[in-house]
Amino acid sequence: MPQLNENFLKLEKNYLFINIAKKIKAFKEVNPSADIIRMGIGDVTLPIAPVVIEAMKKGCDEMGVKETFKGYEDSGAGYDFLREAVSGYYKSFGADVPASEIRINDGAKSDCGNIVDIFGNDNTILVTDPAYPVYVDSNLMSGRKIIYADSNEENGFAAMPDHSVHADIIYLCSPNNPTGSVYTRSQLKEWIDYAKKNDAVIIYDSAYEAFITDPDVPRSIYCIEGAREVAIEMCSLSKTAGFTGMRCGYTVVPEALKFRASDGTEVSVAQLWGRRQGSKFNGVSYPVQCAAAAVFTDEGLKQIHENIAYYQENARIIAGTMTKLGVKFTGGVNSPYIWFKCPNDMKSWDFFDLMLEKIAVVGTPGAGFGKNGEGWFRLTAFGDRQRTIEAMARFEKLAAELK
Repeated sequence: MPQLNENFLKLEKNYLFINIAKKIKAFKEVNPSADIIRMGIGDVTLPIAPVVIEAMKKGCDEMGVKETFKGYEDSGAGYDFLREAVSGYYKSFGADVPASEIRINDGAKSDCGNIVDIFGNDNTILVTDPAYPVYVDSNLMSGRKIIYADSNEENGFAAMPDHSVHADIIYLCSPNNPTGSVYTRSQLKEWIDYAKKNDAVIIYDSAYEAFITDPDVPRSIYCIEGAREVAIEMCSLSKTAGFTGMRCGYTVVPEALKFRASDGTEVSVAQLWGRRQGSKFNGVSYPVQCAAAAVFTDEGLKQIHENIAYYQENARIIAGTMTKLGVKFTGGVNSPYIWFKCPNDMKSWDFFDLMLEKIAVVGTPGAGFGKNGEGWFRLTAFGDRQRTIEAMARFEKLAAELK
């Protein structure tokens, strides 16, 4: 009989959103005519930009012609035309990231979970809590020790390093999922300095960078001095350009990022990651990479920002409701997420049940993201405008009942 990886038994039995789906299904069975407004899962709802779709169609057409047919992509890192486009995009907001350090992937979630393959299981992992579940789960699966930096109401849900504590691998996300909080330039510099002091690496998730409007909030960790020696950055086109159903993103591993093996040999992290991907990842399809490259054209950026502006207005509507009602929250600016305190000191799942039962609005219980999420709740701005307005009208009525 094969031995199981019993680290999987340490995980919650179901992924957070599976539990939510089960509760919604049970509610619908009892209330089949209920008009449920879903503001939980962070999935986009607007269609992909026309210029992007045209580029994908062209890529598909090229696959049907012998002279332009594409098989395996030689480097395994993505086509040069897309990597150059991503590099140019970085330069547009002040980060110098050469195309040679960019690897195309099928979204940030995959690489956030897989990157730990190249690091030993004895490393200590530091995760800010609350956290996107993949940071925790992917390391629990390998049996690594995980410690937490508390993000809470007192620090605006932007945890800072405790210099008396050692960590080897640090997960940061800004704008943060789930809390909508962001790190300023000075805060990120402190994290970079901490990583250098501890000879650690930062796994930096910038999946929501396109929503940043504050000039003091960097859109890449590479906008900060010293980041290239300590940080791996991952980004996705899922929220930037609506690719949740098409799957494409990118990871940056700087050539300057090196550590020593147990025998004293200096090892390139980029080389290890490339070797891992060469063995375990087949790459992103050519038509999807054509579509992704179109995102970074002048017309592509114009069209995707129209969609982003739509979601940003939804976020303002939600945040405005919270402000009107005197509800404490973070996010809503620089982020598509609004993270608010449950009324009357209610537990997160209790408030989920109450919202579903009383007003048929679905959000995400903060407790699903870690212990510091208990008593908090996440709403997303990715829905339809009129449905968002309707959800907030229902929320106001519920708030009035709870006073």
